[in-house]
Amino acid sequence: MDDEGRGSGPCPQGGAVPLGPAEPLPYEGVWRFTAPAIDASVPQARHAVRDLLLRQGVPVSDDLAQGLLLIVSELVTNAVKHAAVLSPTVAVEVAVGAEWLRVSVEDNHPYRPTALEADHGRTGGRGLLLVREITREAGGRCEVEYTASGGKVIWAALPLKPARFS
Repeated sequence: MDDEGRGSGPCPQGGAVPLGPAEPLPYEGVWRFTAPAIDASVPQARHAVRDLLLRQGVPVSDDLAQGLLLIVSELVTNAVKHAAVLSPTVAVEVAVGAEWLRVSVEDNHPYRPTALEADHGRTGGRGLLLVREITREAGGRCEVEYTASGGKVIWAALPLKPARFS
């Protein structure tokens, strides 16, 4: 990210955001790790993100943390299930700003997933729908973008402060 994980909104738009003289908060930063595209990577990614939030002292509520960890599980699961044939590894990135956090999962498969509607006669297939719903309820954004290498990155940005309702 061009803005080193800082920014006033849940998803900095259009390039770098001037940082100004303010010192970054102790929990701000960007962390990225890769994992093999195998089933065992799903809980490992979830635990790595949970441990990162705790280690950095990110001021995240329990509800938001649980939602974020479910998002990580769903996105890594989707990459393992649907992209492993063309992407032997997946990358997980966590960016934390003063007022938001963003998690993204990147793979090298060009297929762009779509959120399926609920089909009660079928198990599975609704992971992206769940990710979008958790993100929306938290007041954040979720997007799927192509990468320069021909793969994709799916990200969810969530505000650290609870969403205000009118």
